[in-house]
Amino acid sequence: MRALVVVGLLAVLALVFVVVAVVRDTQSAVGTAEGCPEGWPLADVRLREQKDVKINVYNATDEPGLAGSVADDFRNRKFQVKKEGNASKGIDKVAVLRFGPKGVGSAHLLRAYFLDQADQQFDIKRKDDTVDVVLGNGFQQLATTTEVNQSLGDLGSPEAPAGTCPMPIDTK
Repeated sequence: MRALVVVGLLAVLALVFVVVAVVRDTQSAVGTAEGCPEGWPLADVRLREQKDVKINVYNATDEPGLAGSVADDFRNRKFQVKKEGNASKGIDKVAVLRFGPKGVGSAHLLRAYFLDQADQQFDIKRKDDTVDVVLGNGFQQLATTTEVNQSLGDLGSPEAPAGTCPMPIDTK
C-alpha cells in the first residue's frame, strides 16, 4: 500500500512540475516573428508551388542561348519566368541562386531543381520575391520530377537565413 502512495505522490509532483515549466516558458516566441529583434526583416520560408515562384534566368557560360532554353524548361514546369539574358562569365559552379528575404522559400524549391548543387547568395536588402538563377559552367540539365521530390525530402524545410526571422504563416 505504501508503494502505491509513493508512486501516486511522485506522479502528482511530476504533473505539477510539467505544468509549471510550460506556464513559465520564456522561449515560446523563439523561432517566430514575435521573438524577432527589432529591425530584422521577415523571411518568407513557405515552400512554394512552381506556379507561385518568380525567376530570372541568366547565362554565365560561353554556350549561346542557354538562358533561353533553361527558361523554357522552367516555363514548362509552370514557373513564372520574368527575365532571361546573359550575366558576366566566370561561374564554375552549376548555378548561383540570388534572392532576398521574400524569396527564401522559392530559392529552397529551386535548390532541388539543381540537386542542391547551386550556390546561394542571400541579399538581406533585396525587396522583391524573385529569384535570380545564374547558370554556371557546371550546369548540364535540370533535375527530373522524381529527383526534385527526393532532393526536397533531403533538404528538409526552408530556414530563415542569418539576420532574419521567419515570417508568420498568415502574413504575405
